[in-house]
Amino acid sequence: QVQLVESGGGLVQPGGSLRLSCAASGMIFSIYDMGWYRQAPGKKQRELVAALTAGGNTVYTDSVKGRFTISRDNPKNTVYLQMNSLKPEDTALYYCNRGPPRTALKADYWGQGTQVTVSS
Repeated sequence: QVQLVESGGGLVQPGGSLRLSCAASGMIFSIYDMGWYRQAPGKKQRELVAALTAGGNTVYTDSVKGRFTISRDNPKNTVYLQMNSLKPEDTALYYCNRGPPRTALKADYWGQGTQVTVSS
């Protein structure tokens, strides 16, 4: 069935950049809204970072506006998150998922995530 594989995380210094990728399979990728979510250390819940609808509309959480950009490549079944000007508070395990954010946050299935650590 649906599989989501996140990659691209790592250790980066404040002010640095990373590009996360999420490869999806087992779904008709192009018809789904896709989003990036993160769970910070010590927090019990994931939170929305950015979402991109099937129609091309975007939404970002306030803390990343102007720094992060979500995009998708439908032929590759992949959604990306370009992360610039990274801050220590961006440190988290980053996940992708499908559907509108309200629905996605309640999803039963999540991939393994990719760890982003911002530290000097």
